[in-house]
Amino acid sequence: MDQPWTKSVTLALEGPGKYVTISNTTEASWAMIEDWPLDDAPALDRALDICAQVVEGKRPSQDARRAFLAAVAEAEIEVSDQ
Repeated sequence: MDQPWTKSVTLALEGPGKYVTISNTTEASWAMIEDWPLDDAPALDRALDICAQVVEGKRPSQDARRAFLAAVAEAEIEVSDQ
């Protein structure tokens, strides 16, 4: 079951100054699949794997948030608030 994160992540995913707020694992997964600037990167791959495990109930949702933030850093996406 996908639980809301304790703190959302607001990032400029669609370009500088165009912020999107990600508040749960499903939203993070879709953002990485559909809108990510990198196609193949280690932190991205790890985050997608962890998100799948969270959705399957095998890990806590905050693991997905941490992995998502690592993928954000790897892609050098601007974050408004962490």
